[in-house]
Amino acid sequence: MYLHSTDYHFRYADADFQDVVRPASLLAVMQESACHSADELGFGYNDLQPKNIGFILSNWYVELSRSVKYNDVLTVRTWPVKPKHLIVFRDFELYMGDEKVGVGTSRWCLVDLATFTMLPSSAVFGDKDVTYNDFRSTPFNSWKIPRAEGGEATYKKIVSYSDCDHYHHANNTKYADLLMDAFSLEELKGKWVKSFRISYIKQCKCGEKLSFCRLKLDDGSYVIECDADDEVRAQMHVVFGDL
Repeated sequence: MYLHSTDYHFRYADADFQDVVRPASLLAVMQESACHSADELGFGYNDLQPKNIGFILSNWYVELSRSVKYNDVLTVRTWPVKPKHLIVFRDFELYMGDEKVGVGTSRWCLVDLATFTMLPSSAVFGDKDVTYNDFRSTPFNSWKIPRAEGGEATYKKIVSYSDCDHYHHANNTKYADLLMDAFSLEELKGKWVKSFRISYIKQCKCGEKLSFCRLKLDDGSYVIECDADDEVRAQMHVVFGDL
């Protein structure tokens, strides 16, 4: 059974005003572990970039049983799940010591870096001898997020240098910060994010102007939506708990 495991000591800069680690910081270490695991298995950035192929995120889902805070050490365990035609799956388990504190799952796409058109998973995995685990971290499979139609407009933002990665678009982890910025500090006081899912619909490039809105659902959770040029670019569904 293959597992990649790495410990992460959360820094002051990873936490919010309540010393709770931000969703973007959680995604950053999970992305880091995913990259290290892909390197180990022979389909990492340095393996694919010479072929002009790259991974981009389609979806994240993370669920926590307790808040993670500044100065905590989080162990991220990850492994690939057998891909389907256009989707590459990766699962995660999150530990603090011997305590399992969270799970996550993600869906990735392969793209031609020259055109950003999607490629079938066989473009990378067709001839690779990869041993996939036959278990999942979570049975979650509800990827569709409802629209925030009729919701409250919150703020606007221009995609800038600090948002972008080596693909020249906003990095997937950055979206979590941008979407959570739809809330004020006063609204978030005494709250922590128990679970969240993000759908990446279309890349946001440097210089584009983004608009954000949010909608409170009947169960008390929220949908936050990011739009540009009258197109939905990303969505987040977030469930809060009380500190």
